[in-house]
Order: sequence, then C-alpha cells, then structure tokens
Amino acid sequence: MTKENGVIVIDKPAGISSAKVVARVKKTLGVKKAGHAGTLDPFATGLLVCGINKGTKLSRFLLGGEKKYTGIVHLGFETDTLDPTGAVVRQTHRKVLDSLSEDMILKTVAGFKGIQQQQPPVYSALKHKGQPLYRLARQGKIVTKPPREIEIISIAVKKIDLPSVTIDVHCSSGTYIRSLARDIGEKLGCAGHLSSLVRTYACGFSMENSISLTELENMDKDSAFKYVVSLSESLSFMPVVSVCDKTIDKIKFGQRIGAGDEAALCSDSVTVHSQFANCKRLQESFVRIVDKNGELAAVVEYDKNFNRYNYCCVFIS
Repeated sequence: MTKENGVIVIDKPAGISSAKVVARVKKTLGVKKAGHAGTLDPFATGLLVCGINKGTKLSRFLLGGEKKYTGIVHLGFETDTLDPTGAVVRQTHRKVLDSLSEDMILKTVAGFKGIQQQQPPVYSALKHKGQPLYRLARQGKIVTKPPREIEIISIAVKKIDLPSVTIDVHCSSGTYIRSLARDIGEKLGCAGHLSSLVRTYACGFSMENSISLTELENMDKDSAFKYVVSLSESLSFMPVVSVCDKTIDKIKFGQRIGAGDEAALCSDSVTVHSQFANCKRLQESFVRIVDKNGELAAVVEYDKNFNRYNYCCVFIS
C-alpha cells in the first residue's frame, strides 16, 4: 500500500469552502477519491484533514476526535450566521461594552468549561429532512435544532482588546465556536459573534503536520505526496496489533478473527502478543491490524457476545 492512500493535512485559507479545498487537493494529487474529516466554515482557517483514496475510509474514526481552536469573539453585535459574513440582527450600546471589566470577562469565559447543552447555529451543515440548515436558512426557512451535549475541555482568554476577546478552546467534536461566541456575549449582557476562527488541532494532528493549499499546488506531484500520512499513522491514537501472513490471509478472505488468534502474531511481537490476548483496552476500542511491514490491513472492533473481532474497515485485497 503506497502513500497514495492516507491523509494530508491542509492549512485551509479563508474565503473558500472545505469542499472546494478537497477538490483542489484531489486535482493537485491526481487521485481518484478525496474527502475531509470535519468541515470548516468558509471564513475559518486552519486544519482541514483530508483523506485520499483509501484514506477516505478513515473519516468515521477521525470525525469524533477532540478539536482545538483560537477564535476572536467580537462583542457589541450579533449576526444571523454568528460570524462576520452575516447580517446584523442585534446590537448593544457602547456603554454596555465600556462597563465590562477584565475580571468579569475572564470569569464569564472560564464558566463555559465543562459538559453543557449547546444550541447549534441555524446556518450550519446539520441537516433537516436531507437538506443542510444553511441552505434552508438562505431560502428564508429557519429551522432550529434542539440543543446538543458538548464538552468544553478547556477555555482561556488569550487577549482582551474590546470589542474583541481572543480565546483558546479545546472541545469535543460537534462543538460550534460560533454558538460559543454568541453565548459568551449573552452571558456578558451584550450581543456577540465570532469574527475569526483558526482550527489548530484536529484528529490527532496539529499545525506542524499541515501544509498550505498554495504550497501544495506549487509542488510537483512527488514532493506533494511526501506530505501524505500513511493509513496506519493517521490512526496512531488506536491500539495496534502486528500480525503475520497467516492472519493477513484470513483478513483478505474475510474470515473471522477470534481472541485466540494471538498465536498467529509475528514472532517478534511478544509484547503485542500478550496485549491482543489479554489487554482489556483492545476490547473497549477500535484496533488497528497491521502487517509485518507496518501497513494497515484492517480496523476491527471487539464483539464480547461472540468473543471475536468484527471488521470495521478492510484495506487489503
């Protein structure tokens, strides 16, 4: 399996949709398939994780990962999209902003840490009867989704320069920083929207792993493919088991892998051998199965009812 299958991490520029970034990556690399593992709004910048060819199968394992952002909350007015692209729907008098103290802002922002219910924006990629909410909203059909449980793992104020407040956020998947900006404004007694957003961490990747879209497009194809992360490396957060050719053949033919298959592990994988047989962690998460060269063969999940591992995705044939 070559580097034509895997993940490439793009530092997305502002003013372009995630779908268009994917299309340009696909064209630049000349691959058959490409997709992203979590969208970014057109106005936002930062990490966009793109799967290429067989790497598109990894999205289901990457979408639920934690994210980190740096955003600027602009206090004083709210827009219908909760970002700078929308129409102003609510404004606050300057006197209200002038009354805000640094201590009040710090305490209010810190209060958003933890598990909570969050109202998604009416302009979002969430769907209603098969239609994205943003498309319905542009047609004047406003659909309000019920609040969803999210978690703000950590949140801190980086800079206060009213009417702007810069924040760093570490959050669960499904968190809308636009909604967070709105809610911060409401807690402070004034309107607010998100004027800037940079995603700095997603799916186990950080900015150090990324390349800008312009840089990628100016490279020759061989150089560009050096930025592709292998299938197995892309799932480095999963426990891994290395198996010998006999088990690889079982995977190729779709034969079941049982808890007793530890006997088929490569002879130099003694530590992994005992893990596969006994480690409870492998029975509580997805598991990467790699061949003796370290290439991803499959992702499996333990089925306690039948004491075996079921295939989630197979990458060899």
